[in-house]
Amino acid sequence: MKNIAEQINELKEAEALAISNIPVSKDFEKALDLIHHHVHERSGKLIASGMGKAGQIAINIATTFSSTGTPAVFLHPADAQHGDLGVIQPDDVMLFISNSGKTREIIELVDLTGNLYPGLPLIVITGNVKSPLAKLSDASLSTGAPPEVCALGLTPTTSTTTMTVIGDILVVMMMKRIKFSNQDYARRHHGGYLGKKSRLAGKTELKNANS
Repeated sequence: MKNIAEQINELKEAEALAISNIPVSKDFEKALDLIHHHVHERSGKLIASGMGKAGQIAINIATTFSSTGTPAVFLHPADAQHGDLGVIQPDDVMLFISNSGKTREIIELVDLTGNLYPGLPLIVITGNVKSPLAKLSDASLSTGAPPEVCALGLTPTTSTTTMTVIGDILVVMMMKRIKFSNQDYARRHHGGYLGKKSRLAGKTELKNANS
């Protein structure tokens, strides 16, 4: 029987392999173009949504986007059916996360969104590129459908890792596109270590720009 260290290393390798196997398609560029156009050119926002574990990833992606210059919010699929759908505006762009691409609440949210503002663009992160949700999307970002490292092969583990990485890729690529600076970061982080670090870096940027 393998010892604890060997088992942990196997799990790490499985997760790392899943990340390295994330397909890099032209839909990444489509997604970035949609976000940039609707948020940074038309003053809309990114609305992220997902159920369960995928919902937690959607929350993380939304807050990370907001902190790096791209306004974003999380919309819970269930709450959307009880009035929270009102957060959506005509120039927004949707980002839905579903590993199966068949999550009932997310499919229903697509319909609700379409009824409110027909033609609102949809970006999807999914493990099933042939799913109903992927087919409804304007840009479908595949996780590569890696097997879960869960001992039962059921609990979202590897899939949520790849979802998070795809979210990070979108965030960082958008930061580069809008030339998000330390000074910009500092204006959004007034407290804590990151706030202090970004303010110091921002002063250096300003000094170098004026020298």
